[in-house]
Amino acid sequence: MASIKIERLNHLIQQEISVILMEEVRDEDLKFVTITDCDTSSDYSYCKVYFTVLEEDKKDVVLEALEGASSFIRSKLAERIDIRHTPELKFIYDTSIAYGEHIEKIIDQIHEDEKEDK
Repeated sequence: MASIKIERLNHLIQQEISVILMEEVRDEDLKFVTITDCDTSSDYSYCKVYFTVLEEDKKDVVLEALEGASSFIRSKLAERIDIRHTPELKFIYDTSIAYGEHIEKIIDQIHEDEKEDK
């Protein structure tokens, strides 16, 4: 379980990266990225940044663009967040939303099957 300090830092990093992507990054592919979660290591050296995009087919292009912009985003984070060492950012596509939609479809199908059986 992460400490309260790390949880606060994760939330702050998530907010700041979202703002940086909206306001300061020039790449149009990154304007429609949603940062869903952050997970900073206990020694603050790495941070996994989970993201999702509106168009599922663009996720590979967006991941490549995020990895290319990670040093820029990290330098902007260093300016905005007052910590001794800004963690290195690792961007990971968040599959939890797609998984949730898949589970919803299964549940809906079960309900439809029950209605047909009655």
